[in-house]
Amino acid sequence: MISIDFTPRGVCSRNIHVDLADDGQTIEGVSFVGGCNGNLKAISKLVSGCPVSEVTDILRGNTCGSKPTSCADQLCCALDAAQEQARA
Repeated sequence: MISIDFTPRGVCSRNIHVDLADDGQTIEGVSFVGGCNGNLKAISKLVSGCPVSEVTDILRGNTCGSKPTSCADQLCCALDAAQEQARA
């Protein structure tokens, strides 16, 4: 399993923990520290077991209010970082 802790930027959450399968292609788990608790728990449940590419295709570029990013968009950044680690 590949695990990382990612520090998001420009959002309310302070940390995103990501667990990927050994091949780096499937999300095994996601958890957020801070942010909109109920919404982020729901996102974590929805993406568990899904292919990284499918999740990033859907969530990348999502914004929150007037911010240019969102916790969902930052999750995509965290997933990118986890996949980079898997390739190393």
